[in-house]
Amino acid sequence: MRFTVSSLVANAPDPVTGVRRTPQQKLHSVIEQAVLAERLGYDGYGVGERHGEPFLSPAPPVLLSAIAARTSSIRLFTTVTVLSILDPVRVAEDYAMLDQLSGGRLELIVGKGNDPRHFGLFGLPEERQWEALAENYGLLRRLWREEKVTWEGSTRPPLRDATVSPRPLQDPVPVWHGSATSTWSTDLAARHGDPLFSANAFHPLEKYRALVEHYRERWEHYGHDPKLAKVGAGFGGLYVAKRSQDAVEGFRPYWNALFDSAAGRHNNSPFASLEDALEHGSALVGSPQQVIEKIHRYHEAFGNEVVGIGVDGLTEGAQREQLELFADEVAPEIRRALP
Repeated sequence: MRFTVSSLVANAPDPVTGVRRTPQQKLHSVIEQAVLAERLGYDGYGVGERHGEPFLSPAPPVLLSAIAARTSSIRLFTTVTVLSILDPVRVAEDYAMLDQLSGGRLELIVGKGNDPRHFGLFGLPEERQWEALAENYGLLRRLWREEKVTWEGSTRPPLRDATVSPRPLQDPVPVWHGSATSTWSTDLAARHGDPLFSANAFHPLEKYRALVEHYRERWEHYGHDPKLAKVGAGFGGLYVAKRSQDAVEGFRPYWNALFDSAAGRHNNSPFASLEDALEHGSALVGSPQQVIEKIHRYHEAFGNEVVGIGVDGLTEGAQREQLELFADEVAPEIRRALP
C-alpha cells in the first residue's frame, strides 16, 4: 500500500480559533507540509486545482515545482488537474517542465473538476464538461507520446505538426483519472488502460464501490488484463487520537465547517451528523486501531493500492500531529498487512 497526502490549499478561517492565514503563510505552510510528508515516509504529495475562494490552488504546477525544489524522493500528484477547462498544449508543457525539474516524480490525476464555478470562469458550458474532458485527454496523450501531432477538435484551434517541448522525463508519465460521481470518468480511465483514483469523500462506501466496480468491468470490456487495473482511494478527513472519543470531539468542529461550506453543500452529502458520517463514510477518525480497520474495510471493497489522506482545515499544530500519528501508528500496520 502507498500513502499520499494532498491539499486543496483551502484558506478559510480556522473553525476553532477564527484565525485566517495570509495567502503567503498558507502557501508556505503547504510546502512545509510536503517536506514533512517526505520526512515521515509518505509516498506522495498532491495539490488539487481550484479557482476561487477559499482556495489558493489555481496553478498546481507552480506550487508543486516549489515543493520539488525542497524534496528529493516523494512522488508529486495533482488532485486533480481540471483538464476539461484547460488547453492540453499548455498542460503538456507545464507538467513536462515539472516532471523534468522534479527528476521524474510527477503523477497526474485528471478530471472534469468538482467545482461548478470552473466552467463559467473559463467559458465552458457545463453540459459539455465530460465531452471536453475526453477530447482534451485524448490530445494530451498524443502530445506526450508523439511528435508532429496533427489534430482537430472542438475545444481548441486545430494543430498541424505540433511537437511540445520539453518532453516529460518519464515515458510515459503515470496518469490517473479522478472519480467522484459519474461513470464517464470510470469508462474513460478503463478505455485508455489508466488507473482510477476515487474521491471517496462525501458519500457512503456503496456509491464509490459501484464506480470502482464499473471501472473494473469496463477495463475487461476494453480488453485489458484484469490483474493490471489499479485503484487509489481518498478518504474524507483524518483525526487520530489514543482515545476514540477524543478523536471524534477533536474533529467535530472541522467536520461541521466542511459540511456547512459551499463544497459540502454542492456534493449533496446524505450524512445527517458526524456520527452518521463516521459509521457510513470514509473519514478516518478514531483510535489508530479503528482507523486501521476502516482502511482494511475499504480495501476489501475497492482493492485499492493507494490511500490518500488530507488534513486541510486543521490548525498547523494539529496537521503535523495527525501526519505524525498516522505515519507512526497506522501506515506501518497497513503496509505489513498489504505490502
